[in-house]
Amino acid sequence: MQRRTLPPAIVWAFVPYAVVSALHVVLLAMDHDLAAPTKLLLMPLLAVPVLVAARRIHPPVTVALLLVALLFSWLGDGAGALFPAAPELPLMLGFFGLAHIAYIVLFARHLARRRLPWWTAIYALWWLAMILLLGPHTGPLLIGVALYGLLLAGTAAFAARCHPLVVTGGAFFLASDTILAFRLFLPDALPAWSSPAVMLTYTLGQGLIVAGALVSLQRRAA
Repeated sequence: MQRRTLPPAIVWAFVPYAVVSALHVVLLAMDHDLAAPTKLLLMPLLAVPVLVAARRIHPPVTVALLLVALLFSWLGDGAGALFPAAPELPLMLGFFGLAHIAYIVLFARHLARRRLPWWTAIYALWWLAMILLLGPHTGPLLIGVALYGLLLAGTAAFAARCHPLVVTGGAFFLASDTILAFRLFLPDALPAWSSPAVMLTYTLGQGLIVAGALVSLQRRAA
């Protein structure tokens, strides 16, 4: 069976995202003022390869689901900057929750290649462990954090049914939010370098999910 890869035009469309992602992580590690504006560039740049590939992949709803996931991820990334008068954390959880729902629908209905692997039970254990460890520190956000955790674990689990790039991307996304959760609710438990680690794993996760989705959808269209 011939191995299919993304056309060069789509591969090159990922380059701006990769460059700005690396730049953002470095700026964040330096605590530079440009870290915040570069963060807002990430998801729009990741939408570029999706738009470049749009004519090559089917069904069209998959393009819409990817763009919806990236849109709500962008709103989650910029919740504080875009909505300064609103409480940042609940907004962030809400926007990213919607992004995860879009990803779960995409994975379950359009990208699944196998049944749910047995080892994804670890994601249920992850959710229980996070509730036990962080629940007492979340205050009135406990229910929201618990629901968001279920969506996050669901994204990682359903990603495990898909292309290996999507499997890895889902795991990185989970790792990113795990680090972020500890930084938010148990800030003294992690060192300062964990801040760039959040964004390193996040950008890798999002990029791998999109790349794997485009590879899979192009295979179906071929």
